[in-house]
Amino acid sequence: MRVVKEYDERKNEILDASEKLFLEKGYVQCTIKDILKAVDIARGTFYYYFESKEEVLDAVIARSVDTMTDRAEEILELEDIDPLEKLIRMFSVLCFSGEEENDSLDNICKPENALLHQKTLAAAVESIAPVLEKVIVEGNQRKVWNCKYPLQYMEIFLVSALSITDEGIFKSDADSRKKHIKALISILAKILDVTEDHFMNLYTKCFGEI
Repeated sequence: MRVVKEYDERKNEILDASEKLFLEKGYVQCTIKDILKAVDIARGTFYYYFESKEEVLDAVIARSVDTMTDRAEEILELEDIDPLEKLIRMFSVLCFSGEEENDSLDNICKPENALLHQKTLAAAVESIAPVLEKVIVEGNQRKVWNCKYPLQYMEIFLVSALSITDEGIFKSDADSRKKHIKALISILAKILDVTEDHFMNLYTKCFGEI
């Protein structure tokens, strides 16, 4: 167990340092030499954990996306709320970043970080859409709604939601952001053929007035 712990700790040190460097310098400008210096390790140690800088990038993105996916799966497993409320809670988790995410947003969306940004969005859709699909299927089975293409609808919705609420792509003030959230809730209601008011009331109940 001690060896495993040391392995994981060192790997996370490399990922932490790499993520910071990618955000500050840009993925393209950051070199393996920069990472070695930041973590204070030899080149051979780096290659013991990762085959390339791109593999590090993929691991950094996977770690971030896994956090969001874990949150969505926790909501999925709740037994005391119905599919409507599960979907609204997941929607809020996905479309509102925490303080740490907001702090790094400007750096992520720099032109030199286009690859990082693109791969993060793609990984998020690929990982989280299947969790949302399970909620839609549950709603179908419980006759809450009738959705013919659960996975495909959720992929399309996620791409829209994650993009329009990403201030690194679309700059918006507080009022515009609220309208985007309301519009996304309206789209979600139309996709599932349920009343928009019910979705909006649930959102207000869970998270307050928009």
